[in-house]
Amino acid sequence: MQLARDRLALGAFAVTCLLAGGNAVGIRFSNRELDPLWGAALRFGAAALLLLAIMAARRLAWPRGRALAGSVLFGLLNFGVTFALAYYALLHIHAGLGQTLLSLVPLAALLLAVAQHQERFRRVALAGTLCAVAGVAVMSRAPLQAEVPVTALLAALGSVLSFAQAAVLVRRLPKVHPVTMNAVGMTAAAVALFAGSLAVGDEWVRPERAATWWALAYLVVAGSVLTFICYLVVIQRWGASRAAYVFVVIPVVTIAASAWLDDEPLTVSLLLGAPLILVGVYLGALRPAAEEPAAEESPAEESPAEEPDGDGPDGDGPDGDGPEG
Repeated sequence: MQLARDRLALGAFAVTCLLAGGNAVGIRFSNRELDPLWGAALRFGAAALLLLAIMAARRLAWPRGRALAGSVLFGLLNFGVTFALAYYALLHIHAGLGQTLLSLVPLAALLLAVAQHQERFRRVALAGTLCAVAGVAVMSRAPLQAEVPVTALLAALGSVLSFAQAAVLVRRLPKVHPVTMNAVGMTAAAVALFAGSLAVGDEWVRPERAATWWALAYLVVAGSVLTFICYLVVIQRWGASRAAYVFVVIPVVTIAASAWLDDEPLTVSLLLGAPLILVGVYLGALRPAAEEPAAEESPAEESPAEEPDGDGPDGDGPDGDGPEG
């Protein structure tokens, strides 16, 4: 198979999974010294500066009009809302559980696309949804018994919906170079996160612990900029649907890293619930839909597929961006 022989794409896929798999662990370490919105603002503020520098080096044009407004809206949703909720959730839940819940993004994006008439409903998607919901129920049982706030789990699921909706939104926006869209989006998100941090009374302190500095450096360089670049290579070589498999692999990496670095317990609920979620995501969002005749597709459904530039480099799965998490 030609894709299997593409060593560059395979290498980029592996690097994306490894780097994105460490993001939730890095956030957990950042949260131990920095207030969540302050930590998120520092991360995306620094990442935005790096991407703006890449824009300048490549002489990429600044978007205007509807393209600029769309990039700002995408950034506020994809980076601002999503990670404000994710950073709060990871104050109370381990990285493995948080990242496994984030693997619901491709499935949520599919269901939102159906609801917004971008794609057709498929029965296998319903089966995948039920399987994934069962996995969430199994995994949530133990954390709730351990007095983890329900708000933390709701925040994690809210970040999933926000991430997915951003992916669906991208398909309706004018085409913008992915580096530009992420640079503009992260800049807008950083401004919003700084404002939110100020509004809730976060302490704007300089990190003192070496672990926090390492976590921030990882989240900015590896978890945001490098992950995006590698994921872009996968999107360009394989397309968004195949690249979405990173969402299935990332939780495995995160669970292993969290157990090693953050002493996350490998509970029965986690070990049983995670596979149910991953199977549900595969059935609902990643399983090839070869049985659907192409003749039934409407022009409105075909047009999103013609816009690969706006669809995956942001980490939103089949729609994503994800791995940004």
